[in-house]
Amino acid sequence: KGIVMETTKLFTNMKTLWESFEDNHSTFTDKGNKAAATRARKAIGELKKLVTGYRKESVIESKRS
Repeated sequence: KGIVMETTKLFTNMKTLWESFEDNHSTFTDKGNKAAATRARKAIGELKKLVTGYRKESVIESKRS
């Protein structure tokens, strides 16, 4: 169950980062806000890190099932 909690936590964090990316991307494309573009890039970079962790944890979880 500890692994399931880890993937759930990662999923929640990934979802939050994706929402931040979407909001900032829209602000940049709709309003031309350059600071929003920077925030969008930061969010997507952090999301990339979490995706790698999620993949690793889900493989471990699937092997234990």
